[in-house]
Amino acid sequence: METRIERLCVANGLRMTGPRRVIARVLSEVNGHPDVDELHRLAHRLDPRISLATVYRTVRLFEQHGILERRSLGSRRARYEMSGEHDHFHLVDQDSGQVIEFDEPETELLMRKVAARHGFELVSLKIELFGRRLGTAARAPEPAGEAAGP
Repeated sequence: METRIERLCVANGLRMTGPRRVIARVLSEVNGHPDVDELHRLAHRLDPRISLATVYRTVRLFEQHGILERRSLGSRRARYEMSGEHDHFHLVDQDSGQVIEFDEPETELLMRKVAARHGFELVSLKIELFGRRLGTAARAPEPAGEAAGP
């Protein structure tokens, strides 16, 4: 069965090679916002011939054609999600890196009003919030090989 990403690739005139199909399938099935290393690991399970370089090239190609969007989400590694998804927000736990997606219609409406006030029609809305869970103090990791104190 053809994935949405594969249909978008064909609609954008991209040739669908075997590796591109595998990577498109992985992107369609993965939950969250994978980075290239995670995409490679998952694609490599399906086809061990897929190299990390192939994943990088394919992700870049999908991004250039508006199929994927790059997100930094507070880490050094870019993470990806499908383009054209509904407007939503990301809440990133700075301790664990967990990303929670959520909708906030009132905030979206406010941002549209702000854009209009400045003479713009809002085309896309991306908001990323970074925080720490309440009630959990960030603990520094213990040095390796040392037992916890008394």
